[in-house]
Amino acid sequence: MKICDIMSDRVISIGMDEPVSAAARLLKSHNIGAVPVCSGDGKLRGIVTDRDIVLRCVAADADPNTTPVKEIMSRGILTAQPFDNAEKAAMLMSQDQVRRLPVLDNGRLVGIVALSDLARNSNCEMEAASALTEISSNLRRR
Repeated sequence: MKICDIMSDRVISIGMDEPVSAAARLLKSHNIGAVPVCSGDGKLRGIVTDRDIVLRCVAADADPNTTPVKEIMSRGILTAQPFDNAEKAAMLMSQDQVRRLPVLDNGRLVGIVALSDLARNSNCEMEAASALTEISSNLRRR
């Protein structure tokens, strides 16, 4: 199974110079945990997560209305390509302990594949379970 068969191609993204508060509103209104950050030409520059907002903005006493997303976004994002196989996506997610992979075609953002996309696809059930186990391996039960 190819990533393009299971990825979401309706990706919400935000510009690098938008305020953090705009990113937070996008996360809330679309009920998502991360939003890709793109330049004007559609190239992926980073990703901002709800965790980035809390730790790099709110906890740092920065003003989310004036702090641009580029100052708190995560850089060096792991990505996939549309015709990569789903097993590769699961392996990448496991290795880097991430739950979502932006999908790029010629450097442009064309989709995003999430661990939930792998889990919903019966052909990828084992890969999703394996990835989730790896991602969650640093969690301890109390």
